[in-house]
Amino acid sequence: MGAESRLKELGIVLPQPPAAVANYVPFVRTGSLLVISGQLALGADGKLAPAHKGKLGQNVSIEAGQEAARLCGINILAQVKAAMGSLDHVAHCVKLGGFVNCAPGFDAIPAIINGASNLMADVFEARGKHARFAVGACELPLDSAVEIEAMFEIA
Repeated sequence: MGAESRLKELGIVLPQPPAAVANYVPFVRTGSLLVISGQLALGADGKLAPAHKGKLGQNVSIEAGQEAARLCGINILAQVKAAMGSLDHVAHCVKLGGFVNCAPGFDAIPAIINGASNLMADVFEARGKHARFAVGACELPLDSAVEIEAMFEIA
């Protein structure tokens, strides 16, 4: 089953891809790789929900952090669709890089980024299994709880 069919089956509607908030482009294609710039936990309205602003281990719950990571993943998919016209052109999700805005001592960082990793596996199935890094950060743009970048192999 193709990724576009899986999106419909999962009830996921991709938003308008967010515009860059600084001096960079949202994606770059080079050869068979598509690199997606870091995406924040912006909702369909283009804004951060209060539950997705701030620091894990301080004022953002684990569940809200995982939801934020999933939203980052949805925004990544929106960028892929903008770049390629269809998610069905993805041969493989190669890598995710996750940043978690967290208080000192917060160590559940991998569990937070699973919100996006699980989404990639749900949408792309076996082609969604990827390499990954997950790190804590003292601050993220717009006070987002999570930011995630991605790399895809394009068929």
